[in-house]
Amino acid sequence: MCERHRTTPVVEVPCAEDGSGQPRPCQPADARRAVERAIDECCRARRTPCDAHAVSDAQLVASELTTNAILHGGGVTGFHVDVVGRGVRVCVSDRSDRLPVVRPPVDRKGRRRVGGRGWPIVCRLARDVQVCDLPSGGKCISAVVPLP
Repeated sequence: MCERHRTTPVVEVPCAEDGSGQPRPCQPADARRAVERAIDECCRARRTPCDAHAVSDAQLVASELTTNAILHGGGVTGFHVDVVGRGVRVCVSDRSDRLPVVRPPVDRKGRRRVGGRGWPIVCRLARDVQVCDLPSGGKCISAVVPLP
Protein backbone atom coordinates (compact mmCIF):
# COMPACT_ATOMS: atom_id res chain seq x y z
CA MET A 1 0.00 0.00 0.00
CA CYS A 2 1.14 3.55 -0.53
CA GLU A 3 -0.07 4.99 2.71
CA ARG A 4 2.37 4.70 5.56
CA HIS A 5 1.98 1.63 7.72
CA ARG A 6 3.67 2.07 11.05
CA THR A 7 5.54 -1.08 11.88
CA THR A 8 8.99 -1.33 13.31
CA PRO A 9 11.51 -0.36 12.05
CA VAL A 10 10.72 2.51 9.72
CA VAL A 11 13.23 4.58 7.79
CA GLU A 12 12.20 7.80 6.09
CA VAL A 13 14.59 9.40 3.63
CA PRO A 14 13.77 13.06 3.20
CA CYS A 15 14.67 14.37 -0.20
CA ALA A 16 17.14 17.21 0.27
CA GLU A 17 16.38 20.76 -0.80
CA ASP A 18 18.47 22.52 -3.41
CA GLY A 19 18.36 25.99 -1.83
CA SER A 20 15.34 27.15 -3.83
CA GLY A 21 13.00 25.29 -1.50
CA GLN A 22 12.35 22.68 -4.20
CA PRO A 23 13.07 19.05 -3.32
CA ARG A 24 16.06 17.50 -5.00
CA PRO A 25 15.73 13.86 -6.06
CA CYS A 26 16.85 11.23 -3.58
CA GLN A 27 19.67 9.18 -4.99
CA PRO A 28 19.56 5.40 -5.46
CA ALA A 29 22.49 5.08 -3.04
CA ASP A 30 20.36 6.79 -0.34
CA ALA A 31 17.60 4.26 -0.97
CA ARG A 32 19.99 1.30 -0.75
CA ARG A 33 21.42 2.56 2.56
CA ALA A 34 17.92 3.10 4.00
CA VAL A 35 16.86 -0.43 3.09
CA GLU A 36 20.01 -1.91 4.60
CA ARG A 37 19.49 0.11 7.79
CA ALA A 38 15.82 -0.94 8.16
CA ILE A 39 16.58 -4.63 7.65
CA ASP A 40 19.62 -4.49 9.95
CA GLU A 41 17.57 -2.86 12.73
CA CYS A 42 14.88 -5.51 12.34
CA CYS A 43 17.38 -8.37 12.46
CA ARG A 44 19.01 -6.93 15.58
CA ALA A 45 15.62 -6.49 17.27
CA ARG A 46 14.64 -10.08 16.42
CA ARG A 47 18.14 -11.37 17.24
CA THR A 48 18.33 -13.20 13.94
CA PRO A 49 20.97 -13.00 11.22
CA CYS A 50 20.11 -11.00 8.12
CA ASP A 51 19.98 -12.94 4.86
CA ALA A 52 22.49 -11.27 2.54
CA HIS A 53 20.57 -12.28 -0.60
CA ALA A 54 17.32 -10.80 0.72
CA VAL A 55 19.09 -7.56 1.66
CA SER A 56 20.64 -7.41 -1.81
CA ASP A 57 17.28 -8.04 -3.50
CA ALA A 58 15.55 -5.34 -1.44
CA GLN A 59 18.36 -2.87 -2.16
CA LEU A 60 18.12 -3.59 -5.89
CA VAL A 61 14.34 -3.02 -5.87
CA ALA A 62 14.76 0.27 -3.99
CA SER A 63 17.52 1.37 -6.34
CA GLU A 64 15.51 0.53 -9.47
CA LEU A 65 12.35 2.27 -8.20
CA THR A 66 14.35 5.37 -7.26
CA THR A 67 16.23 5.41 -10.57
CA ASN A 68 12.98 5.03 -12.52
CA ALA A 69 11.41 7.91 -10.57
CA ILE A 70 14.40 10.11 -11.44
CA LEU A 71 14.59 9.09 -15.12
CA HIS A 72 10.91 8.73 -15.97
CA GLY A 73 8.84 10.24 -13.16
CA GLY A 74 10.06 13.80 -12.84
CA GLY A 75 12.08 13.08 -9.69
CA VAL A 76 11.57 11.40 -6.34
CA THR A 77 9.00 13.17 -4.16
CA GLY A 78 9.00 10.66 -1.34
CA PHE A 79 10.69 7.50 -0.10
CA HIS A 80 9.61 5.19 2.67
CA VAL A 81 10.86 1.78 3.79
CA ASP A 82 9.64 -0.45 6.58
CA VAL A 83 9.77 -4.09 7.58
CA VAL A 84 6.36 -5.75 7.58
CA GLY A 85 6.02 -9.32 8.73
CA ARG A 86 8.31 -11.39 6.54
CA GLY A 87 9.13 -8.68 4.03
CA VAL A 88 10.50 -5.21 3.53
CA ARG A 89 8.18 -2.67 1.90
CA VAL A 90 9.73 0.03 -0.27
CA CYS A 91 7.55 2.96 -1.39
CA VAL A 92 8.80 5.52 -3.89
CA SER A 93 6.71 8.49 -5.03
CA ASP A 94 7.29 10.67 -8.07
CA ARG A 95 5.64 13.49 -10.02
CA SER A 96 4.36 11.47 -12.98
CA ASP A 97 0.93 9.89 -13.44
CA ARG A 98 2.30 7.53 -16.11
CA LEU A 99 2.35 3.84 -15.24
CA PRO A 100 5.56 1.83 -15.53
CA VAL A 101 5.86 -0.16 -18.75
CA VAL A 102 7.95 -3.05 -19.98
CA ARG A 103 9.76 -2.21 -23.19
CA PRO A 104 10.90 -4.90 -25.60
CA PRO A 105 14.66 -5.50 -25.43
CA VAL A 106 14.97 -4.69 -29.15
CA ASP A 107 13.52 -1.87 -31.25
CA ARG A 108 11.56 -2.26 -34.52
CA LYS A 109 14.79 -2.58 -36.48
CA GLY A 110 16.10 -5.38 -34.26
CA ARG A 111 18.66 -3.22 -32.42
CA ARG A 112 19.16 -3.89 -28.72
CA ARG A 113 17.87 -1.15 -26.46
CA VAL A 114 19.83 0.36 -23.62
CA GLY A 115 18.03 0.15 -20.29
CA GLY A 116 14.45 -0.93 -19.82
CA ARG A 117 15.21 -3.69 -17.33
CA GLY A 118 14.33 -1.96 -14.06
CA TRP A 119 10.58 -2.59 -13.94
CA PRO A 120 10.92 -6.31 -14.84
CA ILE A 121 13.54 -6.65 -12.08
CA VAL A 122 11.18 -5.06 -9.54
CA CYS A 123 8.32 -7.34 -10.61
CA ARG A 124 10.54 -10.42 -10.44
CA LEU A 125 12.06 -9.79 -7.00
CA ALA A 126 9.08 -8.29 -5.19
CA ARG A 127 5.63 -9.50 -4.31
CA ASP A 128 2.62 -7.27 -3.76
CA VAL A 129 3.71 -4.55 -6.19
CA GLN A 130 1.19 -1.70 -6.28
CA VAL A 131 0.98 1.58 -8.15
CA CYS A 132 -1.26 4.20 -6.56
CA ASP A 133 -2.25 7.66 -7.75
CA LEU A 134 -1.48 10.41 -5.26
CA PRO A 135 -4.12 13.05 -4.43
CA SER A 136 -1.65 15.84 -5.17
CA GLY A 137 -0.65 14.28 -8.51
CA GLY A 138 1.98 11.77 -9.35
CA LYS A 139 2.12 8.22 -8.13
CA CYS A 140 3.51 5.99 -5.42
CA ILE A 141 4.93 2.57 -6.22
CA SER A 142 5.00 0.13 -3.35
CA ALA A 143 6.82 -3.23 -3.48
CA VAL A 144 7.34 -5.84 -0.77
CA VAL A 145 10.52 -7.92 -1.03
CA PRO A 146 10.34 -11.20 0.93
CA LEU A 147 12.68 -11.75 3.86
CA PRO A 148 13.32 -15.34 4.95
